Parts: sequence; C-alpha cells; structure tokens
Amino acid sequence: MLPVDRLDAILARAETLQNEMNGELPPERFVELSKEYAEIDPLVTAITAYRAALTECEELSALSKGDDAEMAELAALELEGIEAQIPDMETALEVLLLPKDSADELNVIVEVRAGTGGDEAALFAGSLFRMYARYADLQGWKCEIISQSEGEVGGYKEIVATIRGRGAFARLKFESGVHRVQRVPETESGGRIHTSAATVAVLPEPEEVDIKIEEKDLRIDVFRASGPGGQSVNTTDSAVRITHLPTGIMVIQQDEKSQHKNRAKAMTVLRARLFEAERQRADDERAADRKSQVGSGDRSERIRTYNFPQGRVTDHRINVTLHKLEKILAGDGLDELLETLVREDQTRRLAAVGDDG
Repeated sequence: MLPVDRLDAILARAETLQNEMNGELPPERFVELSKEYAEIDPLVTAITAYRAALTECEELSALSKGDDAEMAELAALELEGIEAQIPDMETALEVLLLPKDSADELNVIVEVRAGTGGDEAALFAGSLFRMYARYADLQGWKCEIISQSEGEVGGYKEIVATIRGRGAFARLKFESGVHRVQRVPETESGGRIHTSAATVAVLPEPEEVDIKIEEKDLRIDVFRASGPGGQSVNTTDSAVRITHLPTGIMVIQQDEKSQHKNRAKAMTVLRARLFEAERQRADDERAADRKSQVGSGDRSERIRTYNFPQGRVTDHRINVTLHKLEKILAGDGLDELLETLVREDQTRRLAAVGDDG
C-alpha cells in the first residue's frame, strides 16, 4: 500500500519549491532549490500519472455501469487496460520512494588490481579497466587515470582512476569484488585453460566537505620516484606517501613529476578510502540491511566469471549468464548486467521494506 500522506507531502513540497523559484532569489539559493526539485521531479511525475490513472478508473467504472450499453462496453474495455497498468505504476513508485544511497550521485574512484595468475592476471586487469573506461565514455562520463603500475607483458598490476559523471557510483558500485577469467593464455602451448583473477574496488569520491581530514592526523613523506626494477625515474623528490595515522591507511602517488600534483592526487584517493571506511563501518552496524543488498561489496567476494572458451559472462550474485563476453568487455554490453543488478537490488530492498512493515 502506497503511503498517501507521503505522496501528498512530496507534491506539496514540489509546489512550494516552484513558487519559491519563481520569486527573486540569490543565485546560490536558486541553484540549491533547483537541485532539490530535480531530485523529486521523477517522483512528482510518477505520482501525478498514478493518481490520474486512478481517477480515470473511477470515471470509466461509473460509465461501464451506465444505461448506454455500447458506451458501457467501451468503458469496460478501456478500464481493463488501465487497471492492468496500475500494479506496475505502484511498483515504480515504491522503487522511487526507497531510501537513496547518499553516495549514488557521487563520482567514483575505480581501483583494479591483478590477483592470482601472474602475467595473465595483469592482462585481465587491463581488460577490466578498458571495459570501465569505455563504459564511462558511452555514458558521457570522464575517466582520468590517477596512478598505474604496468604488467611485465602488458595490462596492469594496479591501476587507479577517477570516473566523473552524474550517477556514476549508483551504476558502478556493484562492480566491487573479485572478477575471475578462464581462458587459454597466449603463452600456453598445450591449450590448457587457466584461471586468473583481478580485484575491483569502486569507491565514492567524496567532496571535501563530506569528510574532514585533520593535518595533524597525516604523516607525509616525500621521496624520489622509482620505475620497474627500482631504478630512479626522477631527479627530484616528487613522489609522495601520505599515511593517515588514526586508521593506518596509506596512499603512495608518484606518477606526476610535480610533488604538488602527486600530493593532490594522493589526498583524493585517501579521502575516498576514508569515506568508504566510514560507510563500511555504518553498514556493519546495519548488518541486517546488508542481507537485502546484491552482494556485500566485499573485495574478497567472487562476483563474476568471464569464460572465453564459451564466450560467456556469469554473475554469481544473481545467477545470470550472458553469452556476450566480447560485447561486455568492450563496454557496450555492461549496461545489461548492471541494469539486472540494479533491478535485483531494488527487488530485495522492496521485500525488506515489506518485511519491516
């Protein structure tokens, strides 16, 4: 049953916002109100359509019981069609009314690391990163590499990047975990299938106001950047290592030639890791809620297998297999998986709300 009082309150709030925005306002206040209105506008549209459908059902029901037999028959047919739409409209509204993850609209930091499998794992990590970069491009988002450590024969031992765009975390947050690949490596002469893995961590990138870091809580070390094999790649102390003393979280950044740029990038990653640690702590306190989500987001959880011989991708959290491996790794087919994960998450959260009720 939809909460009538809450629907009324949303419509009333939308009307208040519209009236206030039509008046004389300082620019910053107008931006603030516009943002709030944009957030509730999908709800307003859905509520308005739902209530219009209910009103139409009442009118058609009355006509279907009238004395004009022909008109009554037409009204009954139309009524049947609209009544069939009502449950879907109610479900859509229930989804829109679910509590939002406060981080959903934030940009993200994606960290991809080669796991078990040596060179093959590094190559797979490279494939995963290119999948996310391509997907971001298709969404109109901006992908920027923060740091990278290349593998011996290609790919990456580790790569960290920001992906910036509206709703980036809402879509990509389900990617955290262990991704496993099964294929015959190019170096394998016997044609045997090898299994390798890479871990993905998707962290919301907080604004500076979202998490406060005290200077006294940081230890900042600078040193000379080094390349493969330990050789020096710079003649100045441009590399930066920042340690957050209360938590022990440490970030090293040495990709830039400028110490200032390396420090700024390191702080971006540190802020995201601290923000995620705080979110994880809050989630642990709501352990029961965690069961209603798709997967735990735990980096150690095996979430997906990419099987090259069979051309399939299987997501183990929702038991879905798509025979579109190349399309998914190219970024084009990833949305189909993500959409399924989002729907499953919504279904579980709706069920949890029903159980609580």
